[in-house]
Amino acid sequence: MRRRYAFFGLLFTVAVAIFAVPIIVPQPGGRDHASSPSPSQQESRYSAAAKEEHAEKLETIKQDMAKTGMLCRIECSSDMRKLAAAASKSGAAPLSEARKKALMKDMLAANPHFETMAWTSGTSDAAVGEKLERFDPTVRSAWQEGLSAARQGRSYESASLPVRGDGGYVLAVPGGTGGDGLVALIHNDAVDEVEKHQRRNMRLVPYPDNSRFRTQATEPGKLKDKHVSSGDANGNASHYAVDEVVVKLRRQLTPRELLQLRKTLNLSVAREHRRQTYVFRSKTLGTAQLIAYFKKNWNPIFAEPHYLYMTNDGKPAGRMAPLAGRVKPLAAGNPLQTDIVPNDTLYGQYQWNLPEIATERGWNVTRGKQDIIVAVVDTGVQLDHPDLKGRLVKGTNIVDPSAQPEDDVGHGTHVAGVIAAEVNNNEGVAGMTWYTKVMPVKALDNSGAGTTYSVAEGIIWAADHGAHIINLSLGNYAQAQFLHDAIKYAHDKGVLVVAASGNDNTDRPGYPAAYPEVVAVGATGSDELRAPYSNYGDYIDVVAPGTSIASTYPGSRYAALSGTSMATPHVAALASLMLAANGSLTNDQLADLLDKTARDLGAAGKDTEFGYGQIDVHAAVEAAAGKNAAPAASKQAAQTDVQNTGQPDVVEQRLLDRLQTLLSDLLGR
Repeated sequence: MRRRYAFFGLLFTVAVAIFAVPIIVPQPGGRDHASSPSPSQQESRYSAAAKEEHAEKLETIKQDMAKTGMLCRIECSSDMRKLAAAASKSGAAPLSEARKKALMKDMLAANPHFETMAWTSGTSDAAVGEKLERFDPTVRSAWQEGLSAARQGRSYESASLPVRGDGGYVLAVPGGTGGDGLVALIHNDAVDEVEKHQRRNMRLVPYPDNSRFRTQATEPGKLKDKHVSSGDANGNASHYAVDEVVVKLRRQLTPRELLQLRKTLNLSVAREHRRQTYVFRSKTLGTAQLIAYFKKNWNPIFAEPHYLYMTNDGKPAGRMAPLAGRVKPLAAGNPLQTDIVPNDTLYGQYQWNLPEIATERGWNVTRGKQDIIVAVVDTGVQLDHPDLKGRLVKGTNIVDPSAQPEDDVGHGTHVAGVIAAEVNNNEGVAGMTWYTKVMPVKALDNSGAGTTYSVAEGIIWAADHGAHIINLSLGNYAQAQFLHDAIKYAHDKGVLVVAASGNDNTDRPGYPAAYPEVVAVGATGSDELRAPYSNYGDYIDVVAPGTSIASTYPGSRYAALSGTSMATPHVAALASLMLAANGSLTNDQLADLLDKTARDLGAAGKDTEFGYGQIDVHAAVEAAAGKNAAPAASKQAAQTDVQNTGQPDVVEQRLLDRLQTLLSDLLGR
């Protein structure tokens, strides 16, 4: 109760401060105006900072593209070697040409980026796929070099080649017998897709396309149109449908009333959401006119724009699977535990993120349980990705209810892989969990954007269908009561909601991350600094690795992406591991332990750059399991004494923290 009295006392103090501040602010003559920069100096400083941020984002994208290219080369080479090895073990008799072609056709079907393949056996070749004559002479030349290398028992990898207007390369691997080997021409279109994806994800281009969505940008909290002509302008803009409104009425409309509204407002869409909430689209009226009409005639609970949200980019439960990977000794002082290092192809060289947050040590405590579900409300997931086999449960497609929640962008598949890519299967990447299931909920369309309605529906559907945790790697800068209602609904059902803060390097609160029921996530790089694109502010709870994160990608491929979108699933996955360690934990308790066990970075204690710090998997799962309830190093002194105050109300604490920040800002004027 003492916390509640403190909460209301602070509210009173803030109210007094708001009225007192104008009185105690120094008079105009009391400031040293000589030290204040001129408007031209301020503009110059802003321009320089904007250019630096733009350059840093471009460099991040360049690194993602380079890493994606390497991921593809390594994984494609591994797949070809596995095929060659399997053929050499198939028996004493050599494979027939028909059998070789059948095996290669299967590989091309499973990997659409493979353009053509040949199985050479001395002087004869079995080939499938596109005819080489259709490609550039440099491709045909590299192909001959690959054939020669395979026949000589050597591997071969060409430089980048022009393939279908993008990049590509030739790979060759030797077979199990002399003169035998495989050659493939691979279209590395994932690199170009990553560039396009990340230019939007990092807000380097105007996004979304206003003409396509019939949307307009507005300053957050206002209905004042704003023209977005560059990517930088996205940082202070929220997009909404120009002819739509979201209204929550005080009762449900009768069929007759709904029909009358259709006539009066010339509605082309009148979609009813649950709990007296409606989305209306008019053929003749704009958003401001629709809002004004409902406020005047219906006394609604709220009437607001229909905002868009965009990407910010079967084993037995609980049993430990036998390890085929490596076990790495820990440093002195930890003689009883070892780091578990999986054998996934891309893990050791490219997945810096999991060791960085002590995932390998955390797996000694738990690797998850198959009955724990993380819903990924996003662009969908590639349902047949080989590295997500057995890790998906039934989901839904809010955008097109008649279709499966397939990913037509790449963002959702990447997020899902961070959480649940199959671990220790000698393929691709390793997810953070070995058994946790992912529920794909497609709420964003093929542009990577979705409406308030679709995101809210996705959250509610996930909460109603068994999700324990909801991952929202998406956001906007406008508060939408419609979306907040959906988040409160999920929270009240015991679901933990985790959301990305955004990629605009701004302290402006992003939503849904800034809602008090949500765990807000920022991003760090391998240098343990705040990523240059990551949003920041007093609403940030924790941070996680978000730069050049290798994960699954549509087309049964792998890609490296950067963004708070990539940091967020690390936190969602960790929450699922904590729940596996202790199934009795509530959503608020999970959020509290995430904060308490985070490793403090930056200024001591909670700060605007890192929140409570970077997540620590080992510390968090141990605390959840009751093996070590103490917070991570350097954080203990800053935490509330739970024994003295009772179980903390996390939502109340976050409101308290943000009020304290507001009070500090007011008194510091």
